[in-house]
Amino acid sequence: MKKVLVIFGGVSSEHDVSLVSARSVIENIPKDKYEVFTLGITKEGQWLFYTGPVENLPEGAWLKDDNFLTPALLSTDHGRKGLVLFKDDNKVEWLEIDLLFPVLHGKNGEDGTIQGLFEIAGIPYVGCDTLSSAMCMDKAASNTMADYFGIAQAKWLPLSQNDYDLNPDKAASEAESKLGFPLFVKPANAGSSVGVSKVRNIEELHKGLKSAFVHDRKLVLEEAVDGTEVECAVMGNDSPVASVPGEVVPCNDFYDYEAKYICGTSELYIPARLGEEKLEEIKQVALKVYKALGCSGMARVDFFVRKSDGALLFNELNTIPGFTSISMYPKMFESSGLPYSELLDKLLELALEK
Repeated sequence: MKKVLVIFGGVSSEHDVSLVSARSVIENIPKDKYEVFTLGITKEGQWLFYTGPVENLPEGAWLKDDNFLTPALLSTDHGRKGLVLFKDDNKVEWLEIDLLFPVLHGKNGEDGTIQGLFEIAGIPYVGCDTLSSAMCMDKAASNTMADYFGIAQAKWLPLSQNDYDLNPDKAASEAESKLGFPLFVKPANAGSSVGVSKVRNIEELHKGLKSAFVHDRKLVLEEAVDGTEVECAVMGNDSPVASVPGEVVPCNDFYDYEAKYICGTSELYIPARLGEEKLEEIKQVALKVYKALGCSGMARVDFFVRKSDGALLFNELNTIPGFTSISMYPKMFESSGLPYSELLDKLLELALEK
């Protein structure tokens, strides 16, 4: 029986969402094939081996009982692959681990940093490798790659904090002339729409830029697309497969953090309410994006279908998509005939294959 370590939390603005996703993952990994262990990373960056009830994960309740917590770190010694546990009596124990399943959304989870550590440790892990994780997390990099491979997307501009600080009026004027209003301001490296704003004039643009720079020193500005938001789950290494596409109707002006996790009235449709030809196009372009960015294991590819002409426009790619009970990635594969537990089993098999 393979020993799987599920890693959750993290130093990220999406820490709390990770806890909910991790609970679902832990509860649904097939226990007849895998022995599951859990490790949480606090918001401050402390690594803790956790042995308590999985239902305590959401809202940080897992941290309230020290009896379930042991300081730990990942061994980078290929001769002893696993966790080093630091016990109260100053003794050090070692726990062998065969597979890693990071359920870490956003920075320090999806950006290639922890994947680099996994590579050094020499332990197979679920999801994209270091380079593809970094490229997909960085919207400027992924947009550049999409342009190179001829994948249609909204008009966009990169903007660094240094360039903005040197001449704020010039940066705003260029955005207005090339993208028009309304437009979206996005941190280049953030997830779940954290720090994203939709702005309609110069005053709102400056406000949105300053707000986004709190999360990242590099931004992406994009024209606003009047379209249907659709998503497609992709899984695989050399021969990936795409799920039935889904459609998102946000409760807010766009699918921001509140619409995804708080308001509770966003609508999800699987399959998306589009014709068969368009659904097939979404699947094929999702696979093209996945391969272009060097993805492996899993990713969710997001698009807009523009209402004016039906054009399919690439939006972004998430390498560790949400795994909560209402998350689109598992729901789309479930609608494609792959139940949640079997999906997790397949992702772990892909990690070993890679």
